[in-house]
Amino acid sequence: MEILYVNSKEEGSQKGYEMIREALDNGAKVFGLATGSTPERLYEKLTESDVDFSDAISVNLDEYVGLPGTHEQSYRYFMEQKLFNQKPFKESHLPDGMNEEQAEIERYEAVLSKYPVDIQILGIGHNGHIAFNEPGTALDSHTHKVALTQSTINANKRFFEKESDVPGYAYTMGLASIMKAKKILLLAFGEDKAEAIKDLVTATEPTEDIPSTVLVNHPDVTIIVDQAAASLIK
Repeated sequence: MEILYVNSKEEGSQKGYEMIREALDNGAKVFGLATGSTPERLYEKLTESDVDFSDAISVNLDEYVGLPGTHEQSYRYFMEQKLFNQKPFKESHLPDGMNEEQAEIERYEAVLSKYPVDIQILGIGHNGHIAFNEPGTALDSHTHKVALTQSTINANKRFFEKESDVPGYAYTMGLASIMKAKKILLLAFGEDKAEAIKDLVTATEPTEDIPSTVLVNHPDVTIIVDQAAASLIK
């Protein structure tokens, strides 16, 4: 596990951009993507560049259950607005929030089997969740439907008109699904991520209580943190 310390989200996003570009230049074909505010500046840097994803495949971590891809708060819509419309991939895959549970799990597992991820972008939640894998998620989990915790709903409600509009469930890659990526790039910025980063980098073995700790067993993880997110480990 390599930790890169940066002075700001801007600098960290630039480092992330350089790593994605290097992976593409070195033959990476399948890019695992995340949503939310953490990778947003990274995506802006990709759209501002001359990087070409037209021969690449993207797979996303998760999607809200019950939101069609055209909904302004769906993760497909987010990806289209932030990246895909400006930098289209050959194929872009996300979970389908409108599909029946078992059918969607089987469909998305087939996608992930067909397209093994070369480099996976991750953020981290305040409680150590990665994707929508909340504390208590089995370390050997694959794509599944999850009930969102109140803390995750609280973190996402700013994007909706009112809290009751936030979906209560999501489809997400499981922890074992994420671990199949050849390389993992985790970004964390801001003081509110400091406890989660401390829990991750000081872990000696994985625990279901802190889902991110599954990463201690991955052979190639890079964590990019700004000074605030690193404040409890320096």
